[in-house]
Amino acid sequence: MLIFSPQNLAFLAVPKTGTTAVEMALKPRADVIFTKRRKHLTATKYRNKVLPFLDDVMDVRPQAIAVMRDPVEQIRSWFRYRSGPRQSGGRNSTHGCSFDDFVLEVISDKPAPFASIGSQFNFLCNEAGDLLVEHLFSYETQPALIAFLSEAFEEEISFKTRNVSPPVDAPLSAEVETQLRAARAGEFALYARLMDAGGQLTTSL
Repeated sequence: MLIFSPQNLAFLAVPKTGTTAVEMALKPRADVIFTKRRKHLTATKYRNKVLPFLDDVMDVRPQAIAVMRDPVEQIRSWFRYRSGPRQSGGRNSTHGCSFDDFVLEVISDKPAPFASIGSQFNFLCNEAGDLLVEHLFSYETQPALIAFLSEAFEEEISFKTRNVSPPVDAPLSAEVETQLRAARAGEFALYARLMDAGGQLTTSL
């Protein structure tokens, strides 16, 4: 999470949505930087914990911006990341696991550690399903995010590829995808809403 008081913006880092590239591009301009375990604070924690603090200490209430990725591709990125050498031998490794099996474990009632990845929907929304960020962009239409940030910072913003997951074949069967879509209907609906809006969804909170 990055806070920019002059622009009145807070960038919330949804995992596996290219956040490292955004972070590296914008970090020098940030007033407050959350790293390590606090890098991926959810929208609920931002609104309930961080925003009141910023209002009290810095007299600012930054609007939240975040990126959302196609749900299947976001899960596939997790799968590939956890198949890499850094995870080898650890409890989070997906070595020897098919992508179908990984997805089924992700949507199970009690996912194993290697499949405990959370969800974009729970990151971005409250328990009632309300979106908690003012500006949501799709990973697949990055020019919209770049244009928004370039206007906000009054300079040209660009991203360099960072933290790319290793290339691993990860096909998803139609049967398992159907189960995934049923289990995470809210997430797929939010993503469809975002794409219907052209990859940039603005809300009033």
